[in-house]
Amino acid sequence: MPSFPHEEFADALVANAEYVQGFKYSGLTGVAQRGLAIVTCMDSRITPLSVVGMKSGDAKILRNAGARVTEDVLRTLVLATYLLGVKRILIMPHTNCRMAMDEESDIHEIILKEHGVDTRSLEFGIVSDITQALITDVNRVRKYPLLNDGVVVGGAIYDVTSGKITPVDC
Repeated sequence: MPSFPHEEFADALVANAEYVQGFKYSGLTGVAQRGLAIVTCMDSRITPLSVVGMKSGDAKILRNAGARVTEDVLRTLVLATYLLGVKRILIMPHTNCRMAMDEESDIHEIILKEHGVDTRSLEFGIVSDITQALITDVNRVRKYPLLNDGVVVGGAIYDVTSGKITPVDC
């Protein structure tokens, strides 16, 4: 078995050692204390808990490229709504998202051309209209038959230049 690549992760390990010194979350449970799950993008400009004025332990955060509702997101939301206190789900894509700048075929072509890897067996979930994709995803969650009864689902678009979330009627 290969050894852990300490050199490549040295900065993260040093930062973690400092984090441990002031660690204050050992009393939290796995339950979302504010009953919220946020489905958002993996984009590092988004700090989901801060965006909605929450802190560690308040909400469940699900992230993927483009903030898309995939089968895995649905699976996770089922668990969250039955076992982890989630009563509300906010789906929150964002402006200036890389997953909304090209067509699916263009992304595959870019990766093949620049890196020599054929990714056509993957579906990236590229969208040309983030508002329409958000509406589709919100309704997909709302109609999903395995979610716990009474879960409220909404959608909003996060603006990466202002920090504002704008609710979208779905």
